[in-house]
Amino acid sequence: MDTLVVRPFKQLQANAGSEAGTFPHAVLIDGLDECAGEERQAELLSTIKHCLLDNDLPFRIFIASRPEWAIRSALNAETEGYLYPLAYRIQLSDKYDATDDIRRYLWWRLQGIGRWSHDPRARSHTWPTVEDIEKLVKAASGQFVYAATVVKYVSERRSSPFDRLQTVVDWTPEKGQFATPFAALDVLYANILSTAKESYEAVDTNRGRNFLLLLRAHHINSDHRVGGRKWAAQEFDEILNLERNAHEVLVTDLHSLVIFHLRSDIPEFIEMHFYHRSFSEFLDNESRSKNFFITETQVKGYVSEGLVQLINQVSLEPSSTRAAFGTLSEENPVLALALYSNEGKTLSDQQILALAHDDGWRKFDRMLSETWRFARRHVQLPAMLFFIMQRLKNELEEPGLADALKPYYNKWRKLVKNYREWMYNDENLFSRLLPEEPEEGKG
Repeated sequence: MDTLVVRPFKQLQANAGSEAGTFPHAVLIDGLDECAGEERQAELLSTIKHCLLDNDLPFRIFIASRPEWAIRSALNAETEGYLYPLAYRIQLSDKYDATDDIRRYLWWRLQGIGRWSHDPRARSHTWPTVEDIEKLVKAASGQFVYAATVVKYVSERRSSPFDRLQTVVDWTPEKGQFATPFAALDVLYANILSTAKESYEAVDTNRGRNFLLLLRAHHINSDHRVGGRKWAAQEFDEILNLERNAHEVLVTDLHSLVIFHLRSDIPEFIEMHFYHRSFSEFLDNESRSKNFFITETQVKGYVSEGLVQLINQVSLEPSSTRAAFGTLSEENPVLALALYSNEGKTLSDQQILALAHDDGWRKFDRMLSETWRFARRHVQLPAMLFFIMQRLKNELEEPGLADALKPYYNKWRKLVKNYREWMYNDENLFSRLLPEEPEEGKG
């Protein structure tokens, strides 16, 4: 923000011939709560204060957000939050009733969908019925996201809007059966997921694949939850040992909830996008998603197992690594294994022995050498090798296999150590975390 906004604007102000006062000064930030993680929300607010408000610039900042912890803390009067003396807070009334707006929205959007439909039943002036609209309005319980999700689901072009609306109406329990405002929305999410799961797993090429596990894996990847890393969707397909662009097939029947799209700032980077945060929260919350819930531990175990299999399939023939991993040749799968296995700590004995007995360390070295400029930044790589080496020596009682790993560990420890000393000057900390292992016969 300092580089892109503050400095250029200050240069304009310093230029006597400029008319900086005629520039637009309003900065609108919608959905602060959509930033993943409270720390990032707080970091953004702190950056706004430091860069824009503390620099005597003429900007006026408008922020719209749900009252999450970060913004509540910054605006808290009792604790003198750092934005409290600088901000004017407009708290929306909890008494606002969106029922009429939801009703009008449903009529307008569904009738519009019907007019463009090839199904004559949907083009009829009697569709949708008053009873259908009222049932949906009651189910929404004032939550506009429910109505928006219904409209997206009904508008799916591969199906009849008449049939899809009837399906949603049939899914909707009678009034009085909802324990929470999100109960009807959760029923809708669950039924959309169930239908998509059934369709996906019925396809021959998808037999044996766990739809919910794959969806959850992409969800967790999209949120930078493992080691702060996020792979492009097409790269993550390969990490999952799937064909390229398998992510598109995965969400074929979920376009009312989630899509994959290209990022505008990174060429060819495809990422998962949720239409509304509530679906991400649904997947995260076992009490809401119930039988559709998949833990992060399950995902990490699944991804680690796939990566071990993928790495064991690699040939040591020259240039085979780059061909084997395609788009992953610059984003090494060994790093993914280090992150998803918690630096090797969650790998099973069988996985470690499989890597050890199948030239795993040579394959690691070959694959890391492909991208050493990238890999040397990550202490997780030698940390994983160190942990595996200790497991082989102490728990699995395989000192010979552990000794075979030592030269590779020391090589990558040195590369990462040199890089971190150069970047962060943390030699002492690094040496304490990852000691050098003496080679066989040198100790």
